Amino acid sequence: MHDKQAELIGGRRLARNVFWNLLGTGAPLLVAIIAIPILIEGLGTARFGVLTLAWMVVGYFSLFDLGLGRALTKLVAEKLGQGQDEQIPALIWAGLLLMTMLGALGGAVVAALSPWLVSSVLKIPAELRAETLSAFYLLAASVPIVVGSAGLRGIIEAHQRFDLVNVIRIPLGIFTFLGPVAVLPYSVSLVPVVAVLIAARLASWCGYAALCLRVEPALRHSVSMRRAEFMPLVRFGGWMTVTNIVGPLMVYLDRFLIGAMVSMTAVAYYATPYEVVTKFWIVPGALMGVMFPAFAAALVQDQARASYLFVRAVNYIFLSLFPLILIVVTFAREGLTLWLGGEFAGNSSVVLQLLAIGVFINSLAHVPSGLAQGAGRPDLTAKLHLIELPFYLLMLWWMLGSHGIVGAAIAWVLRVAFDTLFLFITAHRLLLIASPVTRRPVMTLGVAMILMILGSVITDLAMKTLFLLLVLPAFLVAAWFTILSTEERNIIRGRLKTLPVFNSERTE
Repeated sequence: MHDKQAELIGGRRLARNVFWNLLGTGAPLLVAIIAIPILIEGLGTARFGVLTLAWMVVGYFSLFDLGLGRALTKLVAEKLGQGQDEQIPALIWAGLLLMTMLGALGGAVVAALSPWLVSSVLKIPAELRAETLSAFYLLAASVPIVVGSAGLRGIIEAHQRFDLVNVIRIPLGIFTFLGPVAVLPYSVSLVPVVAVLIAARLASWCGYAALCLRVEPALRHSVSMRRAEFMPLVRFGGWMTVTNIVGPLMVYLDRFLIGAMVSMTAVAYYATPYEVVTKFWIVPGALMGVMFPAFAAALVQDQARASYLFVRAVNYIFLSLFPLILIVVTFAREGLTLWLGGEFAGNSSVVLQLLAIGVFINSLAHVPSGLAQGAGRPDLTAKLHLIELPFYLLMLWWMLGSHGIVGAAIAWVLRVAFDTLFLFITAHRLLLIASPVTRRPVMTLGVAMILMILGSVITDLAMKTLFLLLVLPAFLVAAWFTILSTEERNIIRGRLKTLPVFNSERTE
């Protein structure tokens, strides 16, 4: 194995990078818990519903990079692993040029669609339409910034410098929630609220650009492009574009349909638990942000290492999230009542339980999805999304009409469950590994689902507490003997022995 490749996929570096990613996505979550109730009270439920759409648009319209950000990460990581550093600057400049042009086109599309969205599609109260339209125009202007930032960040991630990425990500994520709160004493209009979000995005773009020059100094002196660099970017990015458009569309379409078919108040009742529970994606997101370039580098020469990384990633996500999601599902009503009041809990607790289960299932799917992309097969996920999109739209429309926002949540959970099953089958075929490696997570997931359903149907607080006191210790024992390897158990024992509580007898 090439020395550079070994460095990029070494366990110590990967673990450190996962820590940085967890910190970068976890810190904003803590701020969101405090900021969201303040924003709901200050802006009002309907205006806050529009703000959740603004948050969504800022993230979703990064799709206008046509998958080039992800393509840059993969191709740069491959060249680093193969020791072809001299080819990297031309590749980067080609990608950034394409992304700049596509970002400008994307901004124009958003601006053109904004009047139609505000006046005809979304059920926005008449008194909010003017400021909502102005806010959407501001969001259109931010699309080139969002697209450019994705490309710059992808270059840094290819070098496995997630510490540098999170120097920008942490303050940006925190300001996404604190910025609107800071505006409230002066205005409750959406225009200044969205303006501060865009200002933060612009500052982050400048920061990522400076860090790119640090990790790839050759960019300062080598401003050149070769025609041959465009085709690999476009070929990989083309299928990623399908995933980037259709995938987020199926993630976010439920809120647009709720706004169109029900009300903006219903959007708030649905989007608020969604925004909370999807923050658990920080775990697979942090892990797979690191594993994607590692998969791309390992699959070039070391198939066994890629298989090992795949199994470990699935196990770590399961171990990290199952106890947390089970607690959320079991105490959904009590938690929402304490946080946002009884009325909000009455409308959102079942939605929270369903979405939490869906997030857990989808978190496991991040691993085979990242593997397929790292193997240069983004077409597999893209084709899956294209096939399931019309079926999901019909199911979502029917369930929303018959069961309201609870029906929308059910439709979303069923879709992600199908995704997960397909992607694990895909991983089995890509890695050519033994069936139990991919079959076991599916079987374990089935047991987890049964326990979550049991937790969701218990209504008595004392019984809920007893249920968790029985299940969680049993889970820890089962995980210790059936999920963790002997090597991992020995590492944990070694770490525990270094803690003061285990060393007290020696020091006395």
